[in-house]
Amino acid sequence: MGAGGSYDLAIIGGGINGCGIARDAQGRGLRVFLAEMADLASATSSASTKLIHGGLRYLEFYEFRLVREALDEREVLLASAPHIIWPLRFVLPYHNGLRPWPVIRLGLFFYDHLGGRRILPPTRSINLARDELGKGLKSTYRRAFEYSDCWVEDARLVVLNARDAADRGADIHTRTRCVAARREGDRWRLTLENARDGARFDISARGVVNAAGPWVSDVLTGVAGLNAPARVRLVKGSHIVVDRLFQHDRAYIFQNADGRICFAIPYEQRFTLIGTTDEEFEGDPATAEISQPETDYLLAAVSEYLESPVTREMIRWSYAGVRPLYDDGASRAQEATRDYVLILDAPEGAAPLLSVFGGKITTYRRLAEQALAQLSGAFPEMRAPWTRAATLPGGDIPVTSFDSWAENVSRRYPFLDRQVVRRLCRAYGTRVDVLLSGISAASDLGTDFGKGLTEREVDYLKANEWAETAEDILWRRSKLGLHLDAAQQEAVAAYVGQSVANPMHAARAP
Repeated sequence: MGAGGSYDLAIIGGGINGCGIARDAQGRGLRVFLAEMADLASATSSASTKLIHGGLRYLEFYEFRLVREALDEREVLLASAPHIIWPLRFVLPYHNGLRPWPVIRLGLFFYDHLGGRRILPPTRSINLARDELGKGLKSTYRRAFEYSDCWVEDARLVVLNARDAADRGADIHTRTRCVAARREGDRWRLTLENARDGARFDISARGVVNAAGPWVSDVLTGVAGLNAPARVRLVKGSHIVVDRLFQHDRAYIFQNADGRICFAIPYEQRFTLIGTTDEEFEGDPATAEISQPETDYLLAAVSEYLESPVTREMIRWSYAGVRPLYDDGASRAQEATRDYVLILDAPEGAAPLLSVFGGKITTYRRLAEQALAQLSGAFPEMRAPWTRAATLPGGDIPVTSFDSWAENVSRRYPFLDRQVVRRLCRAYGTRVDVLLSGISAASDLGTDFGKGLTEREVDYLKANEWAETAEDILWRRSKLGLHLDAAQQEAVAAYVGQSVANPMHAARAP
């Protein structure tokens, strides 16, 4: 149903929670409209540490329900999208003076057993003096533990949820801001503004979900006009990407003297991702960027463990995002709950408004189920939950068979570079054959802008994944902005008719 229509559920916000709820609701038989004021995953959801994880450190804050739910979701999500989610092993070096060794081992025991691990391998102990994983670390670190979590292409996870919702009939409108929402009896009337030309239109809906992330309070008070207390605590998390620090495929989790942890994760073959920080934030979340103190903090935190320090000259990219945490009164940003909180405003006889606070990318699917459970009174016809056993677009690949499957795809296209085909398999899963349909030579894909990004792929992203700008393509649908030089990026921008920029700071060529 197009602009100006009547819907069951209108969703404000195209991050992971909004798109996850849209997918779930549409699949249960509701008519869904989603409005995102910019690009999908253009804020918090593309600025994560890109992990599907239980949150080992949350055990310290006794958030057992959150950790159990997240651990259970790891393998659910892995099975739903093994092309953009895959297992990752983490090395936790131990040293005196921080968390005691027995406490860490006990925590990892709970981590292995709390969430019903079935596919991922268990924790093991490592002698860093003998194992290759000790290479590059200071010799004072002699003992470590290795445990399992998962990696996720976060922005692609958002897009695939939106794609699945749209395939089932949802209307997904990007670059569309909700400027007003008012109750009219048992329905909402929403006024939307198209950012491309400023045109406005109205829709009506039986219920509204406010999944605006860092702007959740702005939607409550400014857009919906409710006299609601501010319950959101904005906490900025920043990351840096540096030249590759290790030659193996493991990630490290380092304990810092201030009680926080820092990750060093293999990234895009040639780099290492380092993060994250926890810093109180005020102002417009769209302007968030890493500060000099945050950069210094991350460099020092990792260098504390390494034989050769990480220097500012090694930084190739940085990004920052603002987490919309529920304000639980915690004294420090790092102690504020990462659990999600759903607040329902549903006066007797009036259309409901559900607002989403907090949440982790790992638990977005469960959050969507809980959100629809809270709205079930308004939608008695809604069907039962269904997403736990469902795959996302392109994800119908056996979890343990991605490599062999990708190799078979490569053999079907012998005229294409094997590494390019593997990248396409990672990005699109089984839908790679839709992208490559009908080609018999590399030239059939059109101009190659670099690293195998062709006109055919750009056209596919525009037609199927709501990409409109070079930023969308180079920094969210992919991370090819890290690999293409300035001239190549400008060529992509010229092809889509937009100027090139990266709102989370442009990369510097390695």
